[in-house]
Amino acid sequence: MAKSGTLKMAYLDSAAAAQRDRMAAFARMEPAPSMVTNPQLLAAVDLGSNSFRLIVGRVEETDAGSQIYPVDALREPVRLAAGLSKEKMLDRASQVRGWDALKRFGERLRDFHPDHVRAVATNTLRVAKNAREFLVEAEKALGFPIEVIAGREEARLIYAGAAHSVPASAGKRFVVDIGGGSTEFIIGAHYTPIHMESLYIGCVSHSRQFFPAGNVDEYTMRQAELAATREIQIISSDYRTTGWDQAIGSSGTARALAELVEANGFNDPGVTHGISRGGLERLKRALIKAENVNRLKLVALKPDRIPVLAGGLSIMIAVFDEMGIDYVDTTDGALRLGVLYDLLGRSQHEDMRTVTVEGFMRRYGVDRAQAARIGGLAVSFYNQFDEPDDERREENRMFLGWAASLHEIGLSISHSAYHKHSAYIASNADMPGFSRTDQARLAALVLGHVGKLGKLSQTRDVEWPLLFCLRLAGLLSRRRADVGLPEIKVIQEGKGYEVLLPSAWVQNNPLTDYNLVQEAAEWGKIGIPYRVVYSD
Repeated sequence: MAKSGTLKMAYLDSAAAAQRDRMAAFARMEPAPSMVTNPQLLAAVDLGSNSFRLIVGRVEETDAGSQIYPVDALREPVRLAAGLSKEKMLDRASQVRGWDALKRFGERLRDFHPDHVRAVATNTLRVAKNAREFLVEAEKALGFPIEVIAGREEARLIYAGAAHSVPASAGKRFVVDIGGGSTEFIIGAHYTPIHMESLYIGCVSHSRQFFPAGNVDEYTMRQAELAATREIQIISSDYRTTGWDQAIGSSGTARALAELVEANGFNDPGVTHGISRGGLERLKRALIKAENVNRLKLVALKPDRIPVLAGGLSIMIAVFDEMGIDYVDTTDGALRLGVLYDLLGRSQHEDMRTVTVEGFMRRYGVDRAQAARIGGLAVSFYNQFDEPDDERREENRMFLGWAASLHEIGLSISHSAYHKHSAYIASNADMPGFSRTDQARLAALVLGHVGKLGKLSQTRDVEWPLLFCLRLAGLLSRRRADVGLPEIKVIQEGKGYEVLLPSAWVQNNPLTDYNLVQEAAEWGKIGIPYRVVYSD
């Protein structure tokens, strides 16, 4: 064993030295005269065991911090792990698929400075004995050095990507990323990982081992689940002792499973996004009933996911069972985004949603004084309501501020029905840090801050107390100036609201008086009482 360990260490030292030599050679490269050295553009390349991916991000500096916005992405289903023999040798066909994909990536990155690109390789190239031979040609094809990263480093970068793409949370997060050849498990708080592990189970390797011809039955699926469970048991005790408040599935497998259970109505009642335990079980039943993955007919089932579906599903079921999870949210942010932030050379400690909103305000030329005026006034109204949950109160304050900051971004398109344009942008734009649920919440507030309430009353995302505060603040700020408002009291009584104003002030502001009467009538149309009371 000692001799074997020595040989292994010698091999690893040799591989590391070779990689250092390649990195040094690229570091000595001078950019070609035509190279665009735009410091605002960064690129990350992920040589995964199932897919090779490229992401290009634009760095935006805002008052709240730095933000990376993805501007371009490429994905190639190389299935590198499928070409790995029992002797841990990559076959020629898989290598050629990889080189061809990297040539296409290389064309996209041709004008990038070496300092602005980072390429990383994961599990398959960690274990392949002929990885060095592959990497020599791979780097020629890509035009940039490629780093083979360790499992824990991969986990760290995955957590960085996930943490920068989901809403900030006061508690701990559990992130699971099922890749082609390995699965990463991370528990972290804010942007700092606490536990990081990488296990040698992946959707490609598991599918090859248990479902080589695509056949699926009850017994084989159970064996695949048990094999994954045995691996996860190595870490599950420590992880469950640490605990977490939110579970997140990142990258391809989790996203593909979420799309399938969502699109086919497999999720548990009330679960519209992400993956529920019942959703996995119903997907498993559908797969077993089909008897072969190639005969499975489901909405949102992508052809390149078919060969690795059974393996990925069995691992995710084992994760749910062994970790005691009932629901997993999903995010696109993973290794690639983490690499971009690592390349940027700094970590974000602010709420990413605040950074995102700041970027949108600048991009759409928001009237900052008016946004602050309405936001401050809306929060002052909300503070008068009874809200026993302090954490929820703080979250609602932030949403009112964000809604006030973004309510006029639609003016960049048209003044006519600008609130609809604002809501469309808030609902459909890429907004790092905001979940889909967050964006729906924000879009409902932005859409409803002016105009009729009838159609809005038919949706589930409206939070009427917040909308009341936002609409009243906007109505009282119509002059777009700091005019010195009197003391205004608001009361929430059951489902209804009261606004208390000094009668003398109202007499001197007839337009506001008229608008308040119209506002009360609008709320009355949807069955919500709204009274304006004048005091002496």
